[in-house]
Amino acid sequence: MTTITVNGKVDKLTGVPEDTPLLWVLRDRLGLTGTKYGCGISQCGACTVHVDGEAVQSCVTTVGEIDGSEVVTIEGLSDDGSHPVQKAWKKHNVPQCGYCQVGQIMMAAALLQSNTDPTDDVIDSEMWNICRCGTYPRIRAAIKTAAKEVQSK
Repeated sequence: MTTITVNGKVDKLTGVPEDTPLLWVLRDRLGLTGTKYGCGISQCGACTVHVDGEAVQSCVTTVGEIDGSEVVTIEGLSDDGSHPVQKAWKKHNVPQCGYCQVGQIMMAAALLQSNTDPTDDVIDSEMWNICRCGTYPRIRAAIKTAAKEVQSK
C-alpha cells in the first residue's frame, strides 16, 4: 500500500498498483481533474504537480516512487486563486486556449520557490512546458509580476 499526502490530505492508496502514474490517481481516484493529460511521456508539462516541493510530471511519476511524499496540485496551490502566480496569470491574461496553463502555473510556482528574482534567461530555461498558443511573452511577464509579489512578502 502506498500512502501520499495530496493537498494536505493523507490518502492510503489501497488496491492501486505501485506502477500506476500519479496523474491517473489524481484524476480518476481522487477526482482532482485540474491536472491535465497532455502527452504521457513527460514532454509537454501539462501534468505538472509538486512532489515534496519540486515540479514533476505526474504522467511518468509512479505512486510507488513517491510513497510518503507530499503532493500539491493546482487545486491545492490556493483555495481562492490568491497565489501570486495565479493572480499574475489573470493580470497578464496569460491563457489563450488554457489547456497548458495548469502545468505552466505549477512550474512557475516551483521556480519562484527556488528563485524569487529570475532573469528572462532563467525563466526561458526553467519553463520548458509547451504552449501551443505561444503565450510565452505573457508567461514571462506574469512570472516577473509574481516574483515581485513574492519578494515583497
